[in-house]
Amino acid sequence: MYGALWRVLPGPWPVKLLIALVVIAAVLYGLVFYAFPWVDALLTPQNDVTVGLGIAGSAATLPS
Repeated sequence: MYGALWRVLPGPWPVKLLIALVVIAAVLYGLVFYAFPWVDALLTPQNDVTVGLGIAGSAATLPS
C-alpha cells in the first residue's frame, strides 16, 4: 500500500519525500487541533470527578 502511494506522488524521490512530509504534518495538525479536542469534548463528562474535595480544594469535613 505504501509503495502504491509512493508511486502516485509526482516528481523525483526528494520531491516525493517533501510532499509526504507535508501531508504527514497536515494530518498531525488536523488531529491535534481539530480531532483530539472534539473527542475530548465528548469524553469530558466522564472525566469530571471531584470526590472528597471541599472549598478551595481542601478535604471535606463531616458536620458534627
